[in-house]
Amino acid sequence: MIVRIQGNLVEKGVNFIIVEVNGLCYEVLIPTAVMLRLEENVPADGKISLITYHYLQSDPSRSIPVLVGFLNEIEKEFFETFITVSGIGPKAALKALNQPISLIARAIDEADINFLKSLPGIGNQRAKEIVAKLQNKVAKFGLMQDAVLREQPVKTSDIEEEAVAVLMQLEYKKNEAREMIKKAIARCQDIKSTEELLNEVYKQKKIR
Repeated sequence: MIVRIQGNLVEKGVNFIIVEVNGLCYEVLIPTAVMLRLEENVPADGKISLITYHYLQSDPSRSIPVLVGFLNEIEKEFFETFITVSGIGPKAALKALNQPISLIARAIDEADINFLKSLPGIGNQRAKEIVAKLQNKVAKFGLMQDAVLREQPVKTSDIEEEAVAVLMQLEYKKNEAREMIKKAIARCQDIKSTEELLNEVYKQKKIR
């Protein structure tokens, strides 16, 4: 069981990093909630140390060892608590944890179903199951000092600008269009095209 990894950060993707340890390179999956804080925790020499959750992802023909990385034990503990909910495995938790852990913990404690179902892959029924299983058990995680991440400015990409232009053609105001796009990106981190982004905006409007 691999419980910690320490080495050089050689590559960073949307939801993973590659860490080189004595000539061997390991892929470590990182929840978005943790990835947002990664930059400030990597020194200039590129050395990185992560707490890891190690599991086997079973496919019909093989089992793949997977490492999930965290900056500290408290983040890992929340992840392990979150996956005790029926129907939420490590893969689903990786996708769902795209907001600061403190905000997710508070939403659970306050039974904020609307916030929870805005997390990727978490629908209305699953949000209710999370509250039923974890309410009053995650209060300490709400004290984590990571909520400031929500206030960080979002870099505007060409895809976002194109989507804004399309929404304005559909007679939405510019500020309204930007807010819709911001929410769509928060819901889905893997958007790679303007079409995908607009589809996510459409889904949001439908849910309302």
